[in-house]
Amino acid sequence: MKISLPYIAFTTLCFLLHPIMSQAQTGTTGYEFLNIPVSAHAAALGGNSISIIEDDVTLLFSNPALLANVSDKTLNFNYSNYMSSSSLLSASFAKQVGERGTAALGARVLSYGSMKETTADFQTVGEFKATDIAIQGGYTYLFTDHWTGGVQGKLLLNNYGNFKSTALAVDLGINYFDADHGFSMSLVAQNLGGEVKTLDEVRRKLPFDLAFAVSKDFANAPIRVSISFHDLTHWNKDYYSLPDGRSSMSGSKLFFNHFIIGADIFPSSQTWIAIGYNPRRAYEMQVNSKSHWAGLTLGGGIAIKKKKIGLAWGKYHVASNSLTANLSYSF
Repeated sequence: MKISLPYIAFTTLCFLLHPIMSQAQTGTTGYEFLNIPVSAHAAALGGNSISIIEDDVTLLFSNPALLANVSDKTLNFNYSNYMSSSSLLSASFAKQVGERGTAALGARVLSYGSMKETTADFQTVGEFKATDIAIQGGYTYLFTDHWTGGVQGKLLLNNYGNFKSTALAVDLGINYFDADHGFSMSLVAQNLGGEVKTLDEVRRKLPFDLAFAVSKDFANAPIRVSISFHDLTHWNKDYYSLPDGRSSMSGSKLFFNHFIIGADIFPSSQTWIAIGYNPRRAYEMQVNSKSHWAGLTLGGGIAIKKKKIGLAWGKYHVASNSLTANLSYSF
């Protein structure tokens, strides 16, 4: 295989970002809105599916290496209700660059609505709005017929009344796909980087996630199974201790704290139905030892000519259910 310039650049970037990744793992965590799924298909499979091969530009938000499968000049809009008056809006656009490259731009805004502004003695003095914003640009290159690499940079903004912060992040992804056997495998490092401007004197780390996933089609049935392993840099059970005093998992339970499973059914070449289960989410959202369906996700989608619609249901907060909707159009 001839070593190309994009391959060299991608590999070099991995080494350059290693010390940044190590540094970013100290301090308190912020920018957690990056963990809310944008893709309805990924959300329906448990929320962290990074290996499914689809013509779906929203997968940019999960794994930049998956852009290679997106149709040229695809525009996308998304909406998710998060909790109460909070909602997530996002948009993205992808365009092919040459024979083996694809570039994309994306943005997402999580609005928490209006909140009361009070003094230290709880006297109301007005209202303020709170928003989280991420603006990103990505590029994917097809190294060979099987291997694809992707990288994207992100500008992150917190705007909470008079308090503002800024951070820079990078996602790196690589995917192996064997079309003949319906097998896909991905490795992704998300949110490498750190804060440039802090809300106060405390510097927060980004929600770094190292994830690995595989997806497999069945030759004699219209079914695909996806298995993901996420947060692979945190295996200490004390890391998952919850505010109510519950200590997180040990042994096999600790393993399942990193495990997500999902399955697709394809009634036709234009439709999909998906179900997923995230054990960690079910555990963290327990109330009175019951998960109340948290961890379970459902969704479906349809393609009509150049239009694609996707819907997914899940629980990302104990206070409410969330519905994610995607609409894409290829020019």
